[in-house]
Amino acid sequence: MYAAVESEVWLVNGEKIKVAIVGSTGYGGVELIRFLWGHPRVEITSVISASSAGSLLTEGFPHLSEIVVQTLDGVDPAEIAAKADVVFTATPSGVSGKLVPELLEAGLKVIDLSGDFRIKDGSVYETWYKHTAPENGLLEKAVYGLSEIYDKKVEGAGLISNPGCYSTATLLGLIPVLDAGWIDPASIIIDAKSGVSGAGRGTSLMTHYAEINENLKAYKVNKHQHIPEIEQTLSWVAGKPVTVTFTTHLVPMTRGIMCTTYASLLGTYTEGDLIELYRGFYKGRPFVRVREKGIWPATKEVFGSNYCDIGFAADSRTGRLTIISVIDNIVKGAAGQAIQNLNLMMGWDETTGLKLSPVYP
Repeated sequence: MYAAVESEVWLVNGEKIKVAIVGSTGYGGVELIRFLWGHPRVEITSVISASSAGSLLTEGFPHLSEIVVQTLDGVDPAEIAAKADVVFTATPSGVSGKLVPELLEAGLKVIDLSGDFRIKDGSVYETWYKHTAPENGLLEKAVYGLSEIYDKKVEGAGLISNPGCYSTATLLGLIPVLDAGWIDPASIIIDAKSGVSGAGRGTSLMTHYAEINENLKAYKVNKHQHIPEIEQTLSWVAGKPVTVTFTTHLVPMTRGIMCTTYASLLGTYTEGDLIELYRGFYKGRPFVRVREKGIWPATKEVFGSNYCDIGFAADSRTGRLTIISVIDNIVKGAAGQAIQNLNLMMGWDETTGLKLSPVYP
């Protein structure tokens, strides 16, 4: 059982929506639990792990003691459907593509945090992810859940593909100015940096303490799997193919992503113009915060929250624009945006269960 949350009860026949989390022993799954445990319209009815079924979640995550007090379930779509209305699949890519069709067939709504349903062209997915793509009908059915941009499509959807962490920070930073026609789409260069939690809980030489401590390293240069996702979405916005240069770096911190994006301006625009454009574009979207002129965001300022903070520098000397966008990779880049999509899917206020300020210092 789960510790009770004292709050008003809404929804179906006066009951809360029942949710299950597949992949509860990963960082994304545990962060889903942290937020959903305090969500007033949700009851967590099943935490699931293929590798740890039958054991207590608290064996690996003692911080959840007296919060999650039941054993981990195995991955059985019929059993999940008997316990839940909505399921979050926080699984590695290549796993969700096989599991999600069974969950949908069992009558569940699905919010998938893997990359398996983000790319609409199955052959492109297979090139970048090195897995067999889901069947085309499901790729078409899946709604790309970049919450601030595609909220209307998310409403009432049965399958939502949660965006990648790098993609979220990059796209929220770029879409308004690209949509306005203020930049040259062919000039986009993205310098992206992430904390180590983005690599997941599994150990590797790359994330070994002695390797990452006091170190900064580039990885997957021009080969990161979020590149086609970013290009696909920017192409939708621009109405023509867009390609980008995208370089990722691992930094010695736990959480956070900073994307520093460069593009050539197609006109003379000031930081004031950009601030006005972005604040108008994101008006009424509570999780995007646009900084004042000369103030640029830092990862610490969104730590543990669902915010994306954006700042600008327009260089009249070079005619280039610099966009700096930051998110917490596990929250806005994963679990937080997934819950935001749940809220939109169900027709609730998108901030429900997510009204937490960043943790500082």
